[in-house]
This record gives sequence, structure tokens and C-alpha cells, in this order.
Amino acid sequence: MYRKSLVLIVLMFSLYGCRSSYISKNITKKIETSFYDNQFTGLLVYNPATKDTVFKHNADRYFTPASNTKIFTLYTALQFLPKDLPAFKYHIEQDTITIEGTGNPSFLHPFFNDSTALKMASHYQKVNLICDNLLDDKFGPGWAWEDYDTYFSPERTSFPMYGNVLTITNQDSLQSTPSVLKNHIIDSIAKKYRSYNKNTFFYNLKEKDTVEVPMVIDTTLISKLWNDILPGKVSISNFSGKPLEHIAYTSIPSDTLYKRMLLVSDNFLAEQMLIMASSTLSDTLSSKRMRDYVLDNQLKDLKQKPRWVDGSGLSRYNLFTPTSFVQVLEKLYHDIPQERLFNLFPVGGESGTLKKYYSGGDKPYIHAKSGTVGNNYSLSGYLVTNSGKTLIFSFMNNHYRKPTDEVKKHMQLVFEWLRDNY
Repeated sequence: MYRKSLVLIVLMFSLYGCRSSYISKNITKKIETSFYDNQFTGLLVYNPATKDTVFKHNADRYFTPASNTKIFTLYTALQFLPKDLPAFKYHIEQDTITIEGTGNPSFLHPFFNDSTALKMASHYQKVNLICDNLLDDKFGPGWAWEDYDTYFSPERTSFPMYGNVLTITNQDSLQSTPSVLKNHIIDSIAKKYRSYNKNTFFYNLKEKDTVEVPMVIDTTLISKLWNDILPGKVSISNFSGKPLEHIAYTSIPSDTLYKRMLLVSDNFLAEQMLIMASSTLSDTLSSKRMRDYVLDNQLKDLKQKPRWVDGSGLSRYNLFTPTSFVQVLEKLYHDIPQERLFNLFPVGGESGTLKKYYSGGDKPYIHAKSGTVGNNYSLSGYLVTNSGKTLIFSFMNNHYRKPTDEVKKHMQLVFEWLRDNY
């Protein structure tokens, strides 16, 4: 009996070894072609059900992750933020309401159009705003300075309005949101949409495009925007450092924000999510403090501690390994019901940044977050095989000179082979 059991165990290990060798040989053949010469590539594929490493190549090396960083931001938000997001903190004294920002990005945002703070404040004779309780600089470390006028690089603030961008449209006539800045728009064919450090905007009236241009956020602008929607009621005060006695007032469902952030890879939403998460630790907001706290606590078991400097991945200072992404994705996989989790991520061939790539035909098989910055492309997430198994992967490519579409096509060959053969 003992000998039979021993033979069976040896046979099982032998079969598993042959299967592992078969998988490794086939994937290695796909990523060791001349296409991958002169670039840096890492790949980790992991089976969370069996806890087996399916394939590993440079998985413990550090890469520039770009927007894959948002996976860590999502994990942090899910750990700290409630089902309905904190809109602001407040204190009421007679006819005056004092409102303090929590970093919530949804207020009057072009997509969410949340008006919770406006409805609350409209019931009082005086509105006292505290907007300087954020320790972070308006831009993240390592962000490209020349992106100051681009839609993907709004300033970080404690109490955003309108997504911190001016939206300009020109269909039948020139329109702007917020409308109070319409007279700040100059008809011009300038290369930039805004002056470097002031709210003077440039737009070619012969064009019909809709453009979103980050605003320069200062107390003058905040006062102007608020007094446009609540005339004569609003004043701005400095943060005292003391917490307000009332808890946060809630706004939109958190999953609405998470899904939007991941689907379109919205940098602004990602940055504000970390700031908002920090509001659960202190009235003094700090995305750096939030990142440090998570790395020292919830993610202290990471095999390779990342260099994590922002919420969006805009910075090239960020350094992460494929192993770290797989570890966090595994935590999400075990903590969040699969239907909810997969619903948050872009789906290959169907939605968000993956709509044109990794199609599974009638049966989608990739649920993942991409990350793109010049000469770097990564994809990390979940792959569902034809046999019904879920694999967690992180496929990172740095420093290539070929078109990114070609990189994606070669990655797809690996994903499709895993889908069909595992």
C-alpha cells in the first residue's frame, strides 16, 4: 500500500513537471525572439487556486509601471474608503456651515456631476470653506512640466471642482464649464491651451473640438467658482489643524469612481483617490502619508518593496516588479467577489483602454489594467482560460523603440496560448 502511494505521488510530480516544462518552453519561445531584443521584459503568471507559478521571467526586477500603478491605488482605496465616498467634513454653528475638503473629485465633475456639497451649503446663510489642508504639491514628483495644459494632468487639491479642468466646447457657439471662466478664453492658434501659471486659455474658434484644460487652482479661483454658484455666501479660511467635530458627508458610490478611474485610466481620479483615502487617517491630507502607511501595514509582505511616488503612474520615478503587482492582484482576488472585481477592470476587446485589444470573441478572457508612457507598456490583471481557470499575470515592457501596437500583438500571442492551453 505504501509503495503504491509512493508510486502515485512520484507519477503526479512527474506529470506536473512535464506540464510545467511544456508551458515554460512554449512561452519562453514566444518572448525570446528577436522582437524583444534591446528592451527589458518581465512576466509573471500565477495560479491563485493552486498557488503555483505558471511562468516567471524577470519577475523580481523593477520596471517603470506607468498606469499599472493605479492597481495599488485601487487596492488602497478599497482598504480605506467606505461604500459611499466622503464628500467633505463639516461643522455647523448657527447660520454658518464650515466645510473642509476630503479630496473627493466628484463635485461638479463633468462625468459624475455630483452636487452634494452645493445642496448642503445652500441651506446656510454663510459658507466657510477650508481648502488648504493638503500637504501634497499640486503636481506629483517626476511629472513632466510641459504637460501642465493637458487633460491628463490636472492639479491635485483638497476640494476639487469640475474635475479641476475647464471644458471648452464650440458647436453652435463657444461654451465653457465652468461658465464663469468663459471670458478668460482667447481665440488663438497657440500651441498651448493655457498660459503656464495663470488662468488664461487659448482656443481656436475655427475648431469644433471639445477640450479639457487644467485650471490653476488658487484661493482667488476657488472663491470665484464658489461665489458663482452661491453668490455672496462663501468665504475661505485657513486650516487650523484641528479636526472638525462632524464626520464626513457622503456622495457617490465608491465603485462608480473606481470603475471610471480604471476604464479610462484617469490620472486625476487616481491621485484624488489616494488623497481621499488619507482623509480617513487625518484631517491633514497627504497621498504620501497614505502610500507609506499602506506599504508599512497592509502591504508589508510584498517580496519587493516598490518605489511608489504617485497615485496615477504619471511619474517615471515609480518602480514596481511584476511580482508585486501579482501579489496585490491576488489580495484583491481573494478579498473582492469575482463579479464585482472583474466589473471594475477594463475587459479585453470590450471596454475602456482594452476595447481594441485582447479580444476573446464571444467570451472575454482578459480583465486587466494597462500602463503606457513613452517607450513603456505594461498590462497586469486576470486571464480566464478556456478550461475555466483564472490566472493572475503581470507583463511589463520597458525601453522599447518599436510601435506600442506591435508590443501588444506579441503580448497577445502569449495570452492566447495560455487561454487555449492551460
